[in-house]
Amino acid sequence: MNPSGSLNPSPRTLDVESLSGFDQLVRAGARTMHGWHAQSLDLRGRAPALAALDAEGAIFLGCTFDPGVEDSLRRRGALIFPKLEGVPFNAYRGQLYTPQELYAGIQHTPYEATPDALVYQWSMRPGQRHRLDATLAAALHDHAIGDALEELSHTVLDGGRMIVGVMGGHAAQRGSAGFADAARLGRLLARGGRTVATGGGPGAMEAANLGAYLSEMPEKDLREVIAELAAVPGFRPSVSAWARAAAAVVERFPGGTLSLGIPTWFYGHEPPNYFATHIAKYFANAIREAILLELCKGGIVFLPGSAGTIQEIFQDACENYYGAPETMTPMVLVGREHWEHRYPAWPMLQSLAAGKPMEQRIFLVDSVEEALAVLGT
Repeated sequence: MNPSGSLNPSPRTLDVESLSGFDQLVRAGARTMHGWHAQSLDLRGRAPALAALDAEGAIFLGCTFDPGVEDSLRRRGALIFPKLEGVPFNAYRGQLYTPQELYAGIQHTPYEATPDALVYQWSMRPGQRHRLDATLAAALHDHAIGDALEELSHTVLDGGRMIVGVMGGHAAQRGSAGFADAARLGRLLARGGRTVATGGGPGAMEAANLGAYLSEMPEKDLREVIAELAAVPGFRPSVSAWARAAAAVVERFPGGTLSLGIPTWFYGHEPPNYFATHIAKYFANAIREAILLELCKGGIVFLPGSAGTIQEIFQDACENYYGAPETMTPMVLVGREHWEHRYPAWPMLQSLAAGKPMEQRIFLVDSVEEALAVLGT
């Protein structure tokens, strides 16, 4: 599965995601728009250029045109998907989210008024998940996010950095030992040349993204930030206070190291964390889970968690169980007491892997440092 959710090889298409990109193509002498996918562009003022180009086979998603241009493009063979009215998000967006975008206005307004919360409120309206227009809008959005995520993953891999997943529970409180361990793990992975990917939520996920974000700073700065954040230990009772504390850190330390968060509006009660620099937020949780596991070619570290983390362990195990030996990725469970006794996922994982090639790719360790050693970081 690729991040856009397609199970088929992609045709050779050209994503035109900016007005400057469109203008550059025109200046370079393009004669046809066949295979072009233009997303969310304001093309007003480009009527002469559009008229001069062969439109057969072009696709325009949520674009704006001068009067009459849209009809002309349709007559000449272009496919045009209109803007969707009454939808609080851009179903054709060409980029991943930033925390600043999802939390716009958080400094002065409650979380419930931010774009992130408004989208969740829209998705939870009575009967919304059975409405054709809402289902179509969500599916188009998730496809666009997947496309942007695939583009980012290629950029990361082309830069020589493997993506390593960090999975763990949302319940780890800021200031706790578990939170500090996850932050240290994120920091050390990033300093070791890995790109950290998490489920994008609070708890261990926030901590790992935080550690990666501040990985170029002295370690004492990270410890000080964790102590500062502990004044608002969790997103309950106030997501607003929790997010504002994180936003203040990012404002004070701008330009942190890239890391990825892949949350979902399906779990709308879990807000996205502010420390993932790139956020691929989906409506469909099943797609989001599969894509998160697929991206982590450098392996996955499973910190202590409960039902969600256990689900991710065995979803990853299933991929390794049936996969070719060359495609298997390391699975590192951290916390012997947790994974052998409290939630005994390790004995089950061992039984599943026994006699299989994946047996050499599963590990149980007790510390972040041991996990890093196993991954070769």
